[in-house]
Amino acid sequence: MLLGRQPIIDRRGQLYAYELLFRDSSRNAATVPDAVLATSQVLHHVFAEIGVERALGRYRGFLNCDERMLMMPGVLDVLPTRHVVLEVLETVEPTPEIITRCRELKAAGFMLALDDYTGESARYADLLPLVDIVKIDLGGIPPEKLAGVVAEAKRLQAQLLAEKVETREQAEACERMGFDLFQGYYFARPVILSGKKLGLPQMALMRILTLLMQDADAPLIEEAFKQQPGLSVNLLKLANSAALSMAECVESLAQAIVVLGRRPLQRWVQLLLYTEPGHDNIANPLLQLAATRGRLMESMAGRLWSNQRDRSDHAFMVGILSLMPALFSTPLSEILGQLSLPPQVCNALLERAGPLGDLLKRVEALEADPLDEALLPPGIDAEAFNTSLTEAMAWANRIGQPGEAA
Repeated sequence: MLLGRQPIIDRRGQLYAYELLFRDSSRNAATVPDAVLATSQVLHHVFAEIGVERALGRYRGFLNCDERMLMMPGVLDVLPTRHVVLEVLETVEPTPEIITRCRELKAAGFMLALDDYTGESARYADLLPLVDIVKIDLGGIPPEKLAGVVAEAKRLQAQLLAEKVETREQAEACERMGFDLFQGYYFARPVILSGKKLGLPQMALMRILTLLMQDADAPLIEEAFKQQPGLSVNLLKLANSAALSMAECVESLAQAIVVLGRRPLQRWVQLLLYTEPGHDNIANPLLQLAATRGRLMESMAGRLWSNQRDRSDHAFMVGILSLMPALFSTPLSEILGQLSLPPQVCNALLERAGPLGDLLKRVEALEADPLDEALLPPGIDAEAFNTSLTEAMAWANRIGQPGEAA
């Protein structure tokens, strides 16, 4: 059984939640014959050790619920209500028993969502007042009828969520129609702008990243930080957080570089590329995706090539840097031209070539829907992938907390 997730974004472009997707590992699509068994297996095997709350962090997780799952207290009642949205599938018939059960779940503190709403207000007359979110599948309604369905749904006391948003243009059109939430990876689609130049903060980070990857002398790295007061302050804060266990105070940039170490410092700088001053960077969906992709690739590389530490480090770097065109709206070749990277990293990013390029292609495909066991690298089974993905999600969710640069 494979686990997947798809981000849900709010109108500010911030990450709001994830829909957790479960896939029968022997099939291409979500044709799980026993949804209760599928959900129970994944929740138990994937989240038992790490925990739903740690894996999801500050975000909610949408869980698909058919009639059987809704009516089985042993499956749902043990979940943390503040982290879970129960998504009532369109196949569920809103019988009096289902309505009563939904009222119980609402009273317990769960949020409810109605999946694939197509405007059947009469059918859902008793359920709609209970739901917090109404999901509308852009591909499931003829374009000429979409505006009417949305206008009707806007009269409900619920947020509207647009599913299968694939492009920024679709997202902008849905926003104009009045949608509150958007589901899909549209934010990671690069929009290349001719003649776009990187800003000064980005250039400074790129220079520091280049020095770190070249294993430059500490004084050169220190001088690069000194030219960026804001970065210097953040570096000292980060180093002091990391030094708490050593009962010492970090008072200089040179000391901070030593305390943190080159590898964690390089990761921190890579992740900083995805942040914007003055914004809630933890909720930046591109940062979350890049961090999760990098950590997932590192973990999978560690399983595949356990005796090659450099391969794991390079896999993390490939995962992080692969989303930079979406961040900078600049061709990847131009971005990489400012960095001194190993050939295998460049080839993986530019050509999807070599072992790391193949791993990147597989991870990109596994991020999309549907999941397919055939996309897993030889040597990685579904259980290992689920464990690596869940650990990567938990690590990415901790970014921004003290001491989490490593």
